[in-house]
Amino acid sequence: MTDSTGRPLPESELPRQGILVDGADADDGAVMEARERATALLRKLTAAGVPVDASPRRRSEYSYDASNYRVEPVAVAFPRTVDDVVAAVAACRASGTAITARGGGTSMAGNAVGPGLVLDFSRHMDHVLAIDEDARTVDVEPGVVLATLSREVERATGGRCTFAPDPSSKNRATVGGAIGNDACGNHSVRYGRTSDHVAELDLVTSDGARLTATETGLRATDPADSFSVARAQALTVSLDRLAQDNLSPLRLELGRIPRQVSGYHLENLLPERKFNIARAVVGSEGTLALVVGARMKLVPKPAAALLVCLGYEDVVAAARDIPAILEFSPAAVEGTDEAIVATMRHRRGPDSVLGLPDGRAWLFVDLDGDDPRSVRAQADRLLARLAENGRLVQGRAAADPAERASLWRVREDGAGLSSRLASGGESWPGWEDSAVAPERLADYLADLRELLAEYKLTGVMYGHFGAGCMHIRITYDLRSEDGREVFRAFTHRAAELVVRHGGSLSGEHGDGRARSELLPLMYSPEMINAFSECRRLWDPAGILNPGSMTDPDPMDAHLALAGVPEREWRTSFDLHPAASAGTDPWVHAVQGCIGVGRCRADSGGVMCPSYRATHDEKDSTRGRARVLQDMVRGAHTVEEGWRSEEVREVLDLCLACKACSTDCPAGVDMATYKSEFLNHYYRGRIRPLSHFSLGWLPRWLKLTGRLSRIVNAVLATPLGKVVAAAGGLTTKRALPRFADAGQWRREIADAGVGAVGAAVEEDSVVLFVDTFTRGFRPEVAGAAARVLADAGNAVECSADACCGLTWISTGQLGTAKRLLSKAANVLDDGTDRPIVVVEPSCAAALRKDLPELVHTEQAKRVAARVRSFATHVADRASAGWVPSPARSAPEQAVLQTHCHEYSVFGAAAQRVALKAAGVRDIVDANGCCGVAGNFGFEADHYDVSMQVAENALAPALRATDHDVAVLTDGFSCARQVDQLDHTRPGLHLAQVLDPGKAMAAGPTSTTRDRHTKETEEI
Repeated sequence: MTDSTGRPLPESELPRQGILVDGADADDGAVMEARERATALLRKLTAAGVPVDASPRRRSEYSYDASNYRVEPVAVAFPRTVDDVVAAVAACRASGTAITARGGGTSMAGNAVGPGLVLDFSRHMDHVLAIDEDARTVDVEPGVVLATLSREVERATGGRCTFAPDPSSKNRATVGGAIGNDACGNHSVRYGRTSDHVAELDLVTSDGARLTATETGLRATDPADSFSVARAQALTVSLDRLAQDNLSPLRLELGRIPRQVSGYHLENLLPERKFNIARAVVGSEGTLALVVGARMKLVPKPAAALLVCLGYEDVVAAARDIPAILEFSPAAVEGTDEAIVATMRHRRGPDSVLGLPDGRAWLFVDLDGDDPRSVRAQADRLLARLAENGRLVQGRAAADPAERASLWRVREDGAGLSSRLASGGESWPGWEDSAVAPERLADYLADLRELLAEYKLTGVMYGHFGAGCMHIRITYDLRSEDGREVFRAFTHRAAELVVRHGGSLSGEHGDGRARSELLPLMYSPEMINAFSECRRLWDPAGILNPGSMTDPDPMDAHLALAGVPEREWRTSFDLHPAASAGTDPWVHAVQGCIGVGRCRADSGGVMCPSYRATHDEKDSTRGRARVLQDMVRGAHTVEEGWRSEEVREVLDLCLACKACSTDCPAGVDMATYKSEFLNHYYRGRIRPLSHFSLGWLPRWLKLTGRLSRIVNAVLATPLGKVVAAAGGLTTKRALPRFADAGQWRREIADAGVGAVGAAVEEDSVVLFVDTFTRGFRPEVAGAAARVLADAGNAVECSADACCGLTWISTGQLGTAKRLLSKAANVLDDGTDRPIVVVEPSCAAALRKDLPELVHTEQAKRVAARVRSFATHVADRASAGWVPSPARSAPEQAVLQTHCHEYSVFGAAAQRVALKAAGVRDIVDANGCCGVAGNFGFEADHYDVSMQVAENALAPALRATDHDVAVLTDGFSCARQVDQLDHTRPGLHLAQVLDPGKAMAAGPTSTTRDRHTKETEEI
């Protein structure tokens, strides 16, 4: 057996979990037999050319989805074609191996984890094959991401058509997953469920037949395939008989409310439904057959849309108004409560939610039509009607696109935001998907709140109010035995409650491992028997997604938080503020990932740059977090703790950009976790050479500053590549020129700035000139001083400290703490005046890492005063300051915001400052540059670094002329711009705003001259 690199797996790393047998519960003979069968399975897959990976790290990554469950697979396969799927099914059937189909892995019910072979369709089978606007259909592979599908359809049809289902996970969930769960989305009030948009499904059954399910029956996908032809005929007869034998329960128990997703959709086999097998397969959660292709229906896209936001006292009051709102034919009626809004503001700043009316619960109502004026008039009528009802606290129409996007993001990030609340609590799924008729929603929620109170639980509520479907994350304690007993008892009572209200256990996510056990509470024994018979007809081998739907595992089996051993994990970073009572801070931190998978999105935000480059689960924030979670579990896939090779491997391509700390709805901070892990992993071990050449860079700069002419001359010769290689650096990237040790002082002196220690004047600031600026871009220090003076600040300069960033990023935390302690001592001058830092990554280190690594009040005081240069300048501009060179500023600029600036200080500051300076056309690169400090300079990471640049920066440069200024406050970003385009340097905001050297004709002469020298040497 081999791993993803082709190396043989040692005996100790072979899968221990049996094939359809849990090795932990089986005797030694059964375990040995299962392992032999696993080995045979993988040999067959490899021989058939099916990409497969059975490494411990890979199995950890795929042991989880977005649910409460952890089930370790034997291996993960990444089919490229339908033939690969057929071969995988044959190998699994022969060995009795379970198969679990997986798309984006965002299931909250445990549908995407299983004990055998996981088939990840999202890696390769992710193409849009054909779009037919006239027929309003699109042919797709199952791994296509929903947002990608909508985007390609709209592009191909000129915006006239789109694909309607849009769950909040649409930018990472796949078509196959939507089919498996019968996903709906925000606009289901208008467009219904995925089953309403299915024309045909291409399937592979567990016995190897290739069938196509249609709206009127079933046929062999290939008419020349005699086995499949016979199988289609036999299955058609059997399914028809099943329907005829169960006419009464199918008609009386199924299809009663808009969001009745629980169980199989067998009502579609009824004569009045025209024996629609395609719709009957939707929502079967991969238990009937594997979807390998689909023909989906398209809908017209409205020309105009308007979001109306409504504030209420609570969710029950909001739900009372749903019937009245539905009279206005909205496209969407979504809701959320105050806990989610408070968490977003706590995590992303007070300006992260724009345009929210007064209230403690909110509805987002999307109105659409052909004419903007008529849509606005409809919104006015709606607001007037709700005001008459007397429950509305405040309502307003959000016409501004920025407000609209901000409000929708609150709703779309609900699952992650509610998992770790601003109050310090945490919540979990399990009863997050119940549904009732919309007119009964208020009464159901009122009763549910009483039930929560009885069990002393809190439910964080959000969801599809207009469709009667609620996503409620609840404050279970799944780490303790008592808490898990409460989880089981409450969920059973909640199921009984929703059934009394005529509702469904699941309204979108499916039953999976979370609710399948409860189906007998909702359906009669006749209906349950029909479900079981349907599954047996499709999957006689019984290998498709066991544990769900029929013959389910107990809902409290395989809980991921159960069985984590108590152990003290000593960390340098202070993780206590995020910890829950009784949980080790490190364990609690790495368990923050709940699997929603926003890090797998290819648009919006900045994370995760390495995943966007490789599209490999191991390079997503989620993949890394899952391996870390297995590390603290002591799982046999990751047994060595701080010494784990699997953890080191999964962290290797993390750029430590910090974007996840902002973009991840659950607040996962992988840069911090990586630094902490490397600090332990390399204790007593030989570190990579780059940890000395780049990690110790501030020390080397003291030497190079004195010998800059000699060093630069040497590096410009072929010997420079030898020096780079000796330091573990790539020889493909041009090294920067080192500045003379005294140059930054001359720049500061020319700007008329004094050292710290003079009498503090009104509006005084401390300009912190960091190591990178002193060593590589000294001209920026002078420009920054002149801009601050122009903004009305009395400026004093400090440069006698280091933020320790390079030691932090390489996990050398002992040195980092010493340097940060010194920095805190130097900068703590007894005032509260701002400390303005030129380099954004250094500003982020002083603002965030300083108080987390140095646990003193002094560190907290200094951190609170730190601002990035862009943030401070933007504040001055917002207060009325107009930069001096505004009349001569460039018309256009490419904006590359440093990831650390983005994550710690926000993304808007540079844009505000540029607008104030008169820059009218700002091309936002909106993504990581790919260098990220030391990452892009390391020999093993150069290629990925350049792939990351292709996410946003490189296309932005190609789209603009060479005389367009490129704003790169981060030194690493400037180096990537230089690598991509030798004709123009990356400029700091201070250089664009410098009143001493206006930017009408491009870069300052100093910068242009330095860049010319570097370009000639390259």
